[in-house]
Amino acid sequence: MRLTVLGAGDAFGTGGRLQACFLLETTAARVLVDCGATSLSALKGREIDPNAIDAILISHLHGDHFGGLPFFLLDAQFQSRRQAPLAILGPPGLETRLEAAMECFFPGSTRNRWRFDWSVRELPEGPNDLGWATVTAAEGRHPCGAPPYAYRIEAEGRVFAYTGDTEWVDGLGPILTQADLALAECYFPEPKAPFHLDLATLAVHARSLGLARVLATHMGPDMLAAAKTAPPPFIPAAEGMTLDV
Repeated sequence: MRLTVLGAGDAFGTGGRLQACFLLETTAARVLVDCGATSLSALKGREIDPNAIDAILISHLHGDHFGGLPFFLLDAQFQSRRQAPLAILGPPGLETRLEAAMECFFPGSTRNRWRFDWSVRELPEGPNDLGWATVTAAEGRHPCGAPPYAYRIEAEGRVFAYTGDTEWVDGLGPILTQADLALAECYFPEPKAPFHLDLATLAVHARSLGLARVLATHMGPDMLAAAKTAPPPFIPAAEGMTLDV
């Protein structure tokens, strides 16, 4: 597996960063992990063909993590002229919220006669066999009107884990344990507010969970300033960065 960082920012464009969007590639599929509102610009800015994306996996239903879906779908319909099917995967409530977002941004768009097949699959907690990988979902704590998910993705003998946005909950332990690469929200250097992770908390758990590499993303202003001196195993996420899992 290989991960490319396309958007590593928070909801507010801190540091001029784009919103959450990561390209995970296996030999069987190319998958976007999260699709924030700026994701289409991120893809085209890196000259990545949106039609080459096989699936989109959404962690939770905040605009900086799923708000790019209406733009992605309408680009596929009218500009990229997609023909291949597209799977959109995520927590319960995704289908209803996606329809509402599309009608809010582009009224009438849900009634398109689509030129390609696309579907929404709402994943239950626990392991899900998706063909290209086994994806295990666990609920975090981050109010967004639907369950926020963290994911453990196992394929080709490797493990990629993603916390999504959440404060620390016990369910993150099994998701992160011994992951070859962990992508973690790291909004603050120290605990400061509920519903978000911070460097100090992650550092404690990284040692106990045997994490060799933690890619820190979704950094707020204070964490961006502190990221330059973050100790191993932390790697500050930078847009355009590519890592083998």
